[in-house]
Amino acid sequence: MKLELLLVFAASLCVDGAPLNSKGPGKHNKLLLISFDGFRWNYDEDVYTPNMDQLVQEGVKAKYITPPMITMTSPSHFTTITGRWIEDHGVVHNMMFNSTSLLKLTFRNTLKQSKWWDNGALPLWITAQNQGLKTGSYFYPGGGVNYSKQAVDRFFVQKEGYVDNNETHWQQRVDTIMGWFTEEDFDFITLYFGEPDNIGHRVGPETDQRRRIIEQIDRLIGFLRESIRKHNLSDHLNVIITSDHGMTTIKKQPDVKEIKLSEFIHFLNLTHFDILDYGGFGMIRPRNGKVQEVYDKLKNAHPNLTVYKKEEIPENFHIAQNSRIQDIVLIGDLGFNLNSRMILYVNKGDHGFSNQEMDMKMIFRAFGPDFRKNYLAEPFDSVSVYPLMCKLLGVDPAPNNGSLSDTQAMLLDYTDAGGHAGRIQTSLWLLLAVMFVLLVL
Repeated sequence: MKLELLLVFAASLCVDGAPLNSKGPGKHNKLLLISFDGFRWNYDEDVYTPNMDQLVQEGVKAKYITPPMITMTSPSHFTTITGRWIEDHGVVHNMMFNSTSLLKLTFRNTLKQSKWWDNGALPLWITAQNQGLKTGSYFYPGGGVNYSKQAVDRFFVQKEGYVDNNETHWQQRVDTIMGWFTEEDFDFITLYFGEPDNIGHRVGPETDQRRRIIEQIDRLIGFLRESIRKHNLSDHLNVIITSDHGMTTIKKQPDVKEIKLSEFIHFLNLTHFDILDYGGFGMIRPRNGKVQEVYDKLKNAHPNLTVYKKEEIPENFHIAQNSRIQDIVLIGDLGFNLNSRMILYVNKGDHGFSNQEMDMKMIFRAFGPDFRKNYLAEPFDSVSVYPLMCKLLGVDPAPNNGSLSDTQAMLLDYTDAGGHAGRIQTSLWLLLAVMFVLLVL
């Protein structure tokens, strides 16, 4: 009799091992990806954030995630949406530039320039559309251009001079994308907010102003969750909340000796092109035959400056194998901005520093019908957000550098390298427990 009971229970566990959110062949929940620019991994630790705290209980929190090596808005966002390293997708800076013609365009002015973004790596919007899904982008970098002559189904692009800190406008943005999901049956939408990056630049990360903008973001997350309930999307919409990089306080005179490169090289005589004065990362194209001279003059010029010739860039930076990376790459130590000819830098906080610095790490939260509850994930690289999104949408991913193994344990129904569902693993433990009880009785 004990054996018969055991067999019946084992069979029931095998049935119970089916995916929790099985919706039938080819059917998957919708997905919203939200990015808060410059949201450092620990920004919610010194602020009252009841809505974000609730997400920790009702969803997934990663300890932090690591952005790509060029910790800037455009390169990092494009890594997330393509799953490709920077050297593969080619968006190597916030500014669009041409080191031959000396062209430079500001961040906002690049957002409609397809030739800056369309380098062969397909973003998830296009891959999903090619597989029958409907996608949209609201202010997300890279969402407003064409890829192989294809555009995102619906998009809005930030204009030059747009101030992105109004809470009412934020709520209206949420209302708009909720309408896309419910009234127009969109499957995947990316949503971007320019804070807390703007305030971090202007006044610095360790300030009351930054804490207040985090409180505003927390209220928006509460508004979003209520809007999801009102639109009856709680059982049909997964949400990922992340960022692109962190933020650190810029070190200035007289506390430190700042990096001013004109003290060490004569720009007019030695350089053809440079892209500097933009946080902790910069590049120089020397004049013909001057690469070694520029390198020699800068290599030991300042104790908080690291200089690489292109062929010497460490492989794990994943930037060297791209033609847009210039002959000389410069990286400042955390908080040391790269000033070129003079020190006019007004930002109190900045990024662009090594992605291994904790101040450059970023947040990751997720919730929805396909995510586990109260789950703390180990850190991972942002390049692996892409295969996770493909898994949630049921999209066959384009070639990418991410790994689903970094994130699959977050999901209620996941498959490990051996092909075993997470629910089945749990069921086996239950089976062992029942066997023990029956044997004791």
